[in-house]
Amino acid sequence: MTVPAPLTADRIAQFFTRSDGSYVFARWGRPIAPIVFGVEDQTLGIVKGALEAVVAMAGHQMAETDPELGVNLMMFFFRDWDELLEVPDLDRLVPDLAPLVNKLKTANANQYRIFRFDETGAIKASFVFLRMNKDLSAIPAETLALSQIVQTVLLWSDTAFRDSSPLAHIPEKDTTILRPDIADLIRAAYDPVMPPAASDASHALRLAARLRPN
Repeated sequence: MTVPAPLTADRIAQFFTRSDGSYVFARWGRPIAPIVFGVEDQTLGIVKGALEAVVAMAGHQMAETDPELGVNLMMFFFRDWDELLEVPDLDRLVPDLAPLVNKLKTANANQYRIFRFDETGAIKASFVFLRMNKDLSAIPAETLALSQIVQTVLLWSDTAFRDSSPLAHIPEKDTTILRPDIADLIRAAYDPVMPPAASDASHALRLAARLRPN
């Protein structure tokens, strides 16, 4: 496993600085109540197991239902983007669904995440769409599930993991884990004294101050 660079405040800021230069951070402000579509029971267990592990590590909570929304994390696994247009009432939950599907088809995308926020700026809902093309289908279910959950537990920058994965492979054990630096950052982000959302890069300094010493 390659040892990542130390998590300085500047490096932390890069994880939440978008391609337009704006700093945007948000974490979940309510327990996560998930539902998963398009997978068999075995894969469902893997996805929920990954979610439970990451949520517990963050010190956050899960719930059977959300009092406002029923479920607030919806994950869809499918083969073709057009399948989303056939999901009953999804166009009511995702405005402009048809234009979005056309955009994703044109881009030949295989994944897309949408977040919704409450009045404090915290995440209140997320939709995760995974088109299981050849590339995604080649990824072990455990690795794919963990990667998606990590990328959904916080509002990361659109460039956060463009050049490196939040996961690390350990060859001698032939297993894939969450990178320790990313795990530490998630824990710091869910520190109860930290705000649920931030738009100033000074927030990265506060995150750095809450990282566990090595």
